Amino acid sequence: MSSERRAPLDRRRVADTALELLNQVGLDGLTLRAIARELDVKAPALYWHFKDKQALLDEMATELYRRMAAQDSSAPDDTWQERLVKTNRDLRTALLAYRDGAKVFSGSRFTGIEHAEQMEGVLRLLTAAGFTLAEAARALTTTHLYTLGFVTEEQGVLPLPGERRKGIDVEERARMMAAHPLAAQAGREIFENYDQHFEEGLALLIAGIEARYGVR
Repeated sequence: MSSERRAPLDRRRVADTALELLNQVGLDGLTLRAIARELDVKAPALYWHFKDKQALLDEMATELYRRMAAQDSSAPDDTWQERLVKTNRDLRTALLAYRDGAKVFSGSRFTGIEHAEQMEGVLRLLTAAGFTLAEAARALTTTHLYTLGFVTEEQGVLPLPGERRKGIDVEERARMMAAHPLAAQAGREIFENYDQHFEEGLALLIAGIEARYGVR
């Protein structure tokens, strides 16, 4: 009998294993049974920690946030515009590290309050610049939702960096839509150059926030 002792089974270990497995099987293939096999335990053991898959996704999203926060690129002297850009860049980077990362994050609820510190910092910066709290919350959540939606669509084409989903061919799309030339040509603007398009979209949002609320 091996004398090697396994790490105790807890929520953090299960979430870590689930995130590792996510890159292999994607969200649809991620089951409690599959995770249990990776952990070399029986599936019922996981139900002591998670009542269902959504509870597991909540913990995975929380762990994903912790990893993102550990790579926070913000600086104390950021303007509110710079802080929103950096916060959303960091989020996109974190989501792209995992197959279906945006889907895991979307709709999940954090199991702790680790995110409160970053949120408080952004809201303080915005309100200090002249936003009301309601306006600050709207600016924060709107850019956040933009990033989640953008990465969800991006990962529908590029599940992982360097991996392109089969069947998405911009040239073939253009040929099929030849009778609609503008729509055909727009394919390159939709399905390629995601880094550039993300930055442009985020800049448009921030410019819109400035124009809407009259804050500089």
